[in-house]
Amino acid sequence: MPPFVHAMPVGFADVDHAGIVYYPRFFHFFHQAFEALWRERRGPAAYAELIAQRRLGFPAVRAACDFRSPLRFGDLAEVELRVARLGRTSLTFGYRVVRLGARERALVAEGEVVCAMVDLARFVAVPVPAEVQALLADLVEPST
Repeated sequence: MPPFVHAMPVGFADVDHAGIVYYPRFFHFFHQAFEALWRERRGPAAYAELIAQRRLGFPAVRAACDFRSPLRFGDLAEVELRVARLGRTSLTFGYRVVRLGARERALVAEGEVVCAMVDLARFVAVPVPAEVQALLADLVEPST
């Protein structure tokens, strides 16, 4: 199954003095793709409404990233999002960041973020709602 893909340019604020993307910015890129998924599939306010009105959130409980190649200011990147695991009260998102060139695509980073499904009013884990499961269903990787 194909991933959800979010294309984005690398901005000046994303790079460090060495001229490459500052490593924590990759986690920001991951989250931008996550928000874009909600916008594209449920509308511009859907994610904000989930948090502000329904008081449901996805705080990260674990995050990891492997860096393969530099990404620089002005590069165009695609962030691929998959669901590596859809649990009862947690979700594991897999990400790949690919630099788009005129004639090639280069993998620059691969990451994983484990999120708990949380009732924000009480800050306790809750089951992943059916609507969230439906939103992500086509992105869930088959278990091996």
